[in-house]
Amino acid sequence: METISTTTSEEIKNANRQFESTFEQGDTAGMADLYTNEAMLLPTGFDMLQGKAAVQNFWQGARDMGLKRLKLNTVDLEQYEEAAIETGTYKLYAAGDQEIDHGKYLVVWKKENNRWKLHKDIWNSSVSNQPA
Repeated sequence: METISTTTSEEIKNANRQFESTFEQGDTAGMADLYTNEAMLLPTGFDMLQGKAAVQNFWQGARDMGLKRLKLNTVDLEQYEEAAIETGTYKLYAAGDQEIDHGKYLVVWKKENNRWKLHKDIWNSSVSNQPA
């Protein structure tokens, strides 16, 4: 593991802000472009999804289900040469800024065409579906 450079940290932070704004704008093609060509999504309750078309379809489905905004918060970031691993928390919002989910995520970032892109993206909810 290398010490994370300020440049890498800033680039990934900026990519996360772009992810948030692109999602809020409903630009799912733009979201897919933030992922590598061989990207994998591992969302809760779904099979593994691979490739930009699958990524775009997944995020379009999320928008169609009523998700309007998301917020990402990096907790930890480690760099390994041309890859980085980010651990963080997320919040998902419906219309009217109603929070409908929150949880944690792990992203493996990879350099592609000299840009940090999401390569492996997994998250799960911290909201319990168990009876109180």
